[in-house]
Amino acid sequence: MTLDPGSAAIIQLAWARRLGLDDDAFGDALASGERIVRADESARTVEFVRLFGSSALVGPRSVIDAAADIPDEEMAQHVTLLKLTREQGGHGLGAAALFFADDLPLQQPSEELTVSHGNPEAIELEGRCPPDDVNEVGLSDLENRYTIVHEIDGRRVPLACGAYGEWEGLLANMGVLVDPEWRRQGLGALAGSIAAHEALAAGLTLQWRADVSNTGCLALARKLGLSAGGIQTSVHLR
Repeated sequence: MTLDPGSAAIIQLAWARRLGLDDDAFGDALASGERIVRADESARTVEFVRLFGSSALVGPRSVIDAAADIPDEEMAQHVTLLKLTREQGGHGLGAAALFFADDLPLQQPSEELTVSHGNPEAIELEGRCPPDDVNEVGLSDLENRYTIVHEIDGRRVPLACGAYGEWEGLLANMGVLVDPEWRRQGLGALAGSIAAHEALAAGLTLQWRADVSNTGCLALARKLGLSAGGIQTSVHLR
């Protein structure tokens, strides 16, 4: 779906605040054509973010200086940040594609479903999923959870959870986790749609972050109807 220009400005504002930049930083950078930089010698991560044609780099001054002549397309690659931070022990995190939406079509279930807002079901679901999936989605950091449960042999079993956490009171940062035994049945899209419409009703703009190598997560973002709007590349420092 098409993203309203006003929503793009809200997204840039939220990211500017998230990165410790001036509120108008991304808009000003688009007009000037220059990369936004913020030197932070105490930073434990280095972050490069590109949104709607503007880019920002936050990290130690040595990294910012070394990246001055590197084009955005190259900076968006995780290997570039790893090379730039080799001496500081740069590792992990990777590159995430950023998707956004300010409206979405409502996914309708084919049968009546039960949705729980409680934590126990989400925690149980995490125990049924591979650790890598659990870590990438990070349900523990997404305080608003909507878990689809199904009664099996008289017991309520969690099948999928759509969740979001608020960023700067402006964005709903989303995630979806599905029991491996119940995947490829549309439950991920349904759980994501439930969480998305709860977030939209709360007046938030939707955000979806997917590792660039996670084809399933990228496909789900597109299936839900979100639009690509940027990329975030990050590394931890020693």
